[in-house]
Amino acid sequence: MPDKEAQNSHLGVYQRPEEEPRITATEIIAAALSLVWLLAAGGFFLILGPGDSEFDSIRFVMILIAVFMPVAMIWVGALAVRASVTMREESRRLQSAISAMRQTYLSQQHGGAASQTVEKKLEEIVAAQRKTESTLATFTSIRPGAVPPEDKLAIPSPALAEEQGLLALGTPSESLAPPLSVADFIKALNFPETAEDKEGFRALRRALADRNVGQLVHAAQDVLTLISQDGIYMDDLRPDRAKPDVWRKFAEGVRGASVAPLGGVRDRSSLALAAGRMKQDAIFRDAVHHFLRKFDRTFAEFEKTATDEEIAALSDTRTARAFMLLGRVTGTFD
Repeated sequence: MPDKEAQNSHLGVYQRPEEEPRITATEIIAAALSLVWLLAAGGFFLILGPGDSEFDSIRFVMILIAVFMPVAMIWVGALAVRASVTMREESRRLQSAISAMRQTYLSQQHGGAASQTVEKKLEEIVAAQRKTESTLATFTSIRPGAVPPEDKLAIPSPALAEEQGLLALGTPSESLAPPLSVADFIKALNFPETAEDKEGFRALRRALADRNVGQLVHAAQDVLTLISQDGIYMDDLRPDRAKPDVWRKFAEGVRGASVAPLGGVRDRSSLALAAGRMKQDAIFRDAVHHFLRKFDRTFAEFEKTATDEEIAALSDTRTARAFMLLGRVTGTFD
């Protein structure tokens, strides 16, 4: 096989053979045999003589068949031999092309598996990098000597002592409840994980006993129940985490591109379902706006004394994810 044809076969490309010579050895042999037979037949009739002078058509036809039939058979055999050689050559070229294509396919399969492995490693590296950045962001401004979350108040009130001193008979039990700590506040906004989550239910009861936080918890329960009817669950969402500085800007009243990272929910189906229900369901729309207002006000108070670590923990709760989803749908971060 020529070098060019070998290269094409190695690449898995089938090339039709170049035009074969018009006269081959088979045709030469067939022509020689035909000539020998014609000379022999001619010599036979010359030696035999003209015979009977009367013309007999049947005899003439038989003579023609006897003379030219062997010639025809010779050329049929020659053409059969040539076709057989051509078919063998085509079969060999096809086999070479198929083998080359198989080798190419196997190499691509190995290359694809290697590519998938590389992509998986890159995804793991990116995930680890994001986790590291998130961890670093939570510790960027932890104040030295800060009060532990178990003892620190979630929303301290400067007039708390004065209000408690002025309490008289008939004061609601909610006002007599102990102040809510940061740890309980964050657990309550994430809601209990399971029916056996005793700490979660304890934190939820304390949050509901707080007059301000309880309103936010009730509003969050309402919207989480409503959006779950459309198959939207906060545990399924994996929003992009915004840095605590962005949350602080939002608490200070900043809007626009600087706080746009808070709308880090990228789940298109959840966004589409929530947006569609906002347009069609007036009850859902009122519940969402009520929830967003309560979250905005409560977080603005919480941010004043919260550390970056506490804000990062709050942003990972189910309530915060609902805020990011519904805030993006309603254009709160625009």
